[in-house]
Amino acid sequence: MSANNRVVWISASDPPDAFPDVDNAMSEPDGLLAAGGDLSSARLLAAYRLGIFPWFDDGQPILWWSPDPRCVLTPRDFYISRRLKRDLRQSPAIIRFNCEFDDVIRECAKPRITQQGTWITRDMMSAYGQLHDEGWAHSVEVWQDDALIGGLYGLAIGSVFFGESMFSRRDNASKYALYALSRHLDDRGFELIDCQVASQHLLTLGATMMPREKFSRILRSGCEPPTKFVDWPQSPLPVAEIFSV
Repeated sequence: MSANNRVVWISASDPPDAFPDVDNAMSEPDGLLAAGGDLSSARLLAAYRLGIFPWFDDGQPILWWSPDPRCVLTPRDFYISRRLKRDLRQSPAIIRFNCEFDDVIRECAKPRITQQGTWITRDMMSAYGQLHDEGWAHSVEVWQDDALIGGLYGLAIGSVFFGESMFSRRDNASKYALYALSRHLDDRGFELIDCQVASQHLLTLGATMMPREKFSRILRSGCEPPTKFVDWPQSPLPVAEIFSV
């Protein structure tokens, strides 16, 4: 089916899974599918399982997207350059999981030099904080000298991790977080890390572009039934030790 040329409006009173088929997403802008609804846990979980995510600025209605192709990373395919290998081997940083989720999302929400404002609004922070409390959303944190220097957050549903955002306060910190996540998820049989939209940074780390049809097939098998992932390390892991294993 060809992409539609209009955005479907969703009411907050509509069922959580009341999204149009992703094949109806617009081609320009790429993947825009629907607007409205709410950021309830039920709607967000339904959206991710269908390959849809929210992305909007303050002052806009909630906008829902499903781009084609989709940027994804297979956990075992994380690419480590020669320089990154050296940095991983020598790093004094440690990785923690799910210790300071709220701090990670606040750091991710801070404006970047290349951006004006942020799409991680207060409503988004509240919604993903609720998903974290419910056991769906998770943070990977990079610590050094008792300071949070980088990290990422996203949702784990079944055997797919849906990455939302990451940040660095020191060189390579977000790479350390994504590397640690990839190693852990690969060991636990995860199929994909969803990266949503491509960036040069992600592509240099091994991310690739996947047709939306194939991505949707993986979600149908990997996220059904929707199960929480709870097998996270409870103790801090030195970055150098993760790399040496």
